[in-house]
Amino acid sequence: MTCKEQVALSSDYPDGQLSFREKLRVRHHLMLCPIRRRLIRQMRLMRLMRLMRATLSAIPEDAKPDLDSFAERLVAKLRKDLLPLVAVFLETD
Repeated sequence: MTCKEQVALSSDYPDGQLSFREKLRVRHHLMLCPIRRRLIRQMRLMRLMRLMRATLSAIPEDAKPDLDSFAERLVAKLRKDLLPLVAVFLETD
């Protein structure tokens, strides 16, 4: 697979929308191409940031006056429950 072919599939790869064969081809290319590995990592990070932005925008109005306390609880929960998942999410395959 060339870099040009892989770029066409780049947005579908992190979303899991590729066929088994396409996924294997992309993974093979990623083993050989550090530039595309970086691109995939950046795409995963951007998706995570969009998810975080959506989560923050969903904060209920009654929680906003006590936002500092809410943020502390959220950070504690993220560190405990989600940090290991984020590390796996950002890994290259």
